[in-house]
Amino acid sequence: MKRIRSIAIAYTILMLGVLGVIWKMHRSMRFTMAAPDAYTDEQLQIYKQIWNVMSGATEQYQGQVFHYVVMLWGIMLLGGYFLLFCIYQSEIRPVLELQRYATEIAKGNLDVKLPMHKNSSFVGFTESFDLMREELKASRQREMEAENAKRQMAAELSHDLKTPIATIQATCELLQMQILKAKKKQNSGMNEISGLDEKIECITKKATTINELVQSVLHATIDDLEEIKVEVGEYESPLIEGFFRDLKEYGNIILENSIPECLVYMDKLRMEQVIDNVVGNSYKYAHTDIRVSFGETEEMLMPDGKKSRFLRITIKDSGPGVAPEELSLLVEKYYRGSNAKEQSGYGLGMYLVKWYMEKQGGGMEYYNDDGFTVELLVKKVS
Repeated sequence: MKRIRSIAIAYTILMLGVLGVIWKMHRSMRFTMAAPDAYTDEQLQIYKQIWNVMSGATEQYQGQVFHYVVMLWGIMLLGGYFLLFCIYQSEIRPVLELQRYATEIAKGNLDVKLPMHKNSSFVGFTESFDLMREELKASRQREMEAENAKRQMAAELSHDLKTPIATIQATCELLQMQILKAKKKQNSGMNEISGLDEKIECITKKATTINELVQSVLHATIDDLEEIKVEVGEYESPLIEGFFRDLKEYGNIILENSIPECLVYMDKLRMEQVIDNVVGNSYKYAHTDIRVSFGETEEMLMPDGKKSRFLRITIKDSGPGVAPEELSLLVEKYYRGSNAKEQSGYGLGMYLVKWYMEKQGGGMEYYNDDGFTVELLVKKVS
């Protein structure tokens, strides 16, 4: 662009110089005629009349010539500008656009598109460059999808491993309690019982170590994931009741009534994780029986203006509950309450519960009511 501007300035100066020369030549062209001394007064008068006529005609002719020359100069000036414009449009502008395009590509902006000029001599090169951009963009998209899928898989596996590990730990705790009772009741076979106790303690320690490693992986993957995949489908509601009945490792879970039979929108895997998280938290922090009841809501107005009905699942323990000042923070990512200092974890349980329930079209509420209570709302199929 600077070069074409310099050429335009130089061309303008040259043409102005040519115009100055034309003007100077026009001013210097004057018709002159010397009067002869031998003419009589009458002849001299006729001579002057002839000279005046010829001088006027000559000046008129010179004016016309100067006018045509200036017009030709103007045409040449405009023609030169037009030629420079055509050169800029067909040769220089595509190069400048290609330069800016390459700069954007170097910055990682692969969404920018390069304009195509059919009359440009660079059209083939431009098309090849744009094809390269499209391939780079597709390659980056595939790489991002693969990386996200890898993180998603790591997050899911890490989270799913928590349930069997918790089962191992709970079973070991139960066995240790039974061994302690056996030691108090009898003295025979104490060596065998003592050896078994040591093995159980070893299993417990290893399970704790594995749990910490799994939670470290889960922490890293959840932190990097932009969104966890939730695939919602239509399922029969008794599946949810089955999830609670399968949780035998979390102490005494009392189902106060049966779940109303209907179809609900949910992701089966995520719903199972939600229930595991809520019940697992109550077991970990309350150490009491956990009561579960099922109900239905009236029609509720949704943000999109439509009305929906929900199954209400109430999960309640009889523990000390959560400090009032900490209730609002309970669903924040990585937040752990003051009563969690001696417990393992990263503060992701309630955060994931809220996330999963909202992605399934439902929601959750939680509060203190002679213990900690969580209400899960599962959207019914209308």
